[in-house]
Amino acid sequence: MLKKILLAVAVMLPMFASAQTVKLGIVDTNAIFTAMPETTQAQTKLQEVSNKYQEEFTRLETEYKRMVDELQQMKEDELPAIKERKTREIMDYQQKIQAFENSAQQDMAQQQQNLMAPIATKIKEAIESVGKENGFSMIQAFSPDQIMYYASPVEDITTLVKAKLGLK
Repeated sequence: MLKKILLAVAVMLPMFASAQTVKLGIVDTNAIFTAMPETTQAQTKLQEVSNKYQEEFTRLETEYKRMVDELQQMKEDELPAIKERKTREIMDYQQKIQAFENSAQQDMAQQQQNLMAPIATKIKEAIESVGKENGFSMIQAFSPDQIMYYASPVEDITTLVKAKLGLK
């Protein structure tokens, strides 16, 4: 019986010795994202677009208020057909403002996607490169609200990825 146990240990020992160790890493993608100059450029571009939309929205609101004030200042004895036409104009203008607002929101979302996607891709490629170069089995995005505890052998590779991207 002892011979069988020793034989089993002798057979399994080389398998354990050749087993690859698992190397785990975490990376703070938010810190990398905010440190990238491309992010600042994209945010500046988005702010410019947002400001243009806000200017147009303010102009539309001003015109709407003017129309409402004009309707409210009509005399009691104004013809009903004129009041009705003005009321319809105001309702049509409200719909125009709502359509503009919806269109602007969709465009802003699309612009954000178009500007941020290449940055996210660049970060992902840098993480993959660091992972391959340093023999990581898995790299997890660091999210303080989701990770309860980590210790050795988990390694924070945020500085490695920043270095790969040329960031400080």
